[in-house]
Amino acid sequence: MSSVKLSKPEELSHEECNLDSSKNVDQDQNQENLEYHQDQQNQENHQDQENQPDQENQQNQENQQNKENQEYHQNQINNADMCMGYLPLSSSSVFRHPYYSYPGVVNPGIVEALLQPEPRIIYPDDGQELYLALCKKMGLSPIRIFYKELLEEHVDLKYYGVSPMGFQAIAESLKNNKYVKTLDLTDNWISKDGCFHLGDMLIENITLQELNLSGCRIGPVGARQLFAGLQINRSLRKINLTKNCLEDVGVTNLAKAIVKGSDITNINLCYNELTAQSVLTLAEAFGICNKLTHLDLSWNSFLSPNAIFSLCAKLSQNQALQELNLSWTAISGLRVGKAIKNLLTNPSLKSLNLSNNKLSSVEIKHIAKGLEDNKGLNVLDISSNPLTPRDALALLNCLRERKVKVQKLFLDNVFVTVEFLLLRQEILSLKYRKKAIITWGGLVTKFVPTVGDMREIVLKRTDAICKQSKKKVIDIVHIILELFKANKEPMDVKLFTKNLRINGVYMDEGLLEELSNAFIGPPGTGKTIDLVKLVDYLKRLWPDRILPPTPPAEEEKTTKDAKKKRKKK
Repeated sequence: MSSVKLSKPEELSHEECNLDSSKNVDQDQNQENLEYHQDQQNQENHQDQENQPDQENQQNQENQQNKENQEYHQNQINNADMCMGYLPLSSSSVFRHPYYSYPGVVNPGIVEALLQPEPRIIYPDDGQELYLALCKKMGLSPIRIFYKELLEEHVDLKYYGVSPMGFQAIAESLKNNKYVKTLDLTDNWISKDGCFHLGDMLIENITLQELNLSGCRIGPVGARQLFAGLQINRSLRKINLTKNCLEDVGVTNLAKAIVKGSDITNINLCYNELTAQSVLTLAEAFGICNKLTHLDLSWNSFLSPNAIFSLCAKLSQNQALQELNLSWTAISGLRVGKAIKNLLTNPSLKSLNLSNNKLSSVEIKHIAKGLEDNKGLNVLDISSNPLTPRDALALLNCLRERKVKVQKLFLDNVFVTVEFLLLRQEILSLKYRKKAIITWGGLVTKFVPTVGDMREIVLKRTDAICKQSKKKVIDIVHIILELFKANKEPMDVKLFTKNLRINGVYMDEGLLEELSNAFIGPPGTGKTIDLVKLVDYLKRLWPDRILPPTPPAEEEKTTKDAKKKRKKK
């Protein structure tokens, strides 16, 4: 056996001795405390024995309630998606824990949030709820008129001043709308972003038939955004692009959409600063896809006759064209006349407006020939062109023939003659022209001057000159009567003029010559004035103007003597 070595007992230090003494004191104090608690417990037990029946009932109720709570919490723990078996806790500690006293969460939705997309809100096709939701999301005030008219065929927002961001909500709400057929946005400044959303709407919309963008100033860039997918739309038939500053670049984008198969049939491009290049671009597009029924190119400057000739050549082959407006385009020249003559061969054309251009006799000859062969034109407007009365008569003369279907001929601001009015009255009396309307500017008549009596004119002019004297009033009639009283023979013109100047009458040479020619003396007397004829006409012209009576001779002598005496004194 191995021996075990025992260590020597070590001496206790001073601190260890103090520790042992303190332990003994604590043990004595704890014993006293236990005795005291035992006495208190004995007293409580004695009291409990007295109230034991009541306590037993109360304890039974508490036990039953605790069992129910345990069963409820056990069920919640079993249902929870937590493995309680791996927790190093007793069942009693679970109920006391502040976290595990609540039921476990079955499915917090983490899988759906991460792996499944958010469910899409489906709005009705009318777009009303979608419009309100977009306005709320973008912080815009909804347009009440637009919201109400989403259920009607016509949406009128002209002159409304829609904000640039508002066009996105308008376009989105119209994508699936099946009510609105006409959208009027006249004079609303549409930005590039607004044109993009409107173009996006035209791609998906299948109901809109008319779009009015007059005065929206979209420009060439906006036109590119708007017409990007225009060929996809199959419902839009009419578009108004008046006053949009498209220029030639914007028309090029429109022509591309036409070439790709756009179904638009009514295009208005007036007031867009277009040149002959735009006309050539449209002519090429119409050569590929020619579906137009109405085309308005007014208020643009087309100075090239070749461009107009190309356009009319393409449109003459269009069997659907009904109306063409080329007013205020500054077209003129022989080639333009031939182009219009070629256009009039189209039997489907119903209205042609050529007003306010520079058409003259050269073009009218070809237009008149084209009217004679045309069988479908109903309205022809050539107002405010530098036409002569003969040109107007040539156009009117075409209406005599029954095969010419023109019922409205407008020649405003074109002067005509009496022959035109007589022919017009004759044409309107025909059975097939009873409802015709023919207008003209003014009447040119043959001027036949009606000259009055030169004797009266000259004498009244002379009398008016005499009355203008500021020194004294001169009566030309009395002066001539005094001359006639002194000498009744024909008087030389120079002597007659001298006598008038002595009496204060100054006449110019032209007036004296007219007076001498009106009252010329008898032949053989030279250049004289017949005073007998002159006085006779004066008495008939002014019968009340006569000489005052002459005083008696005696009175004259006495007056002379009295004057002499006064001088002597």
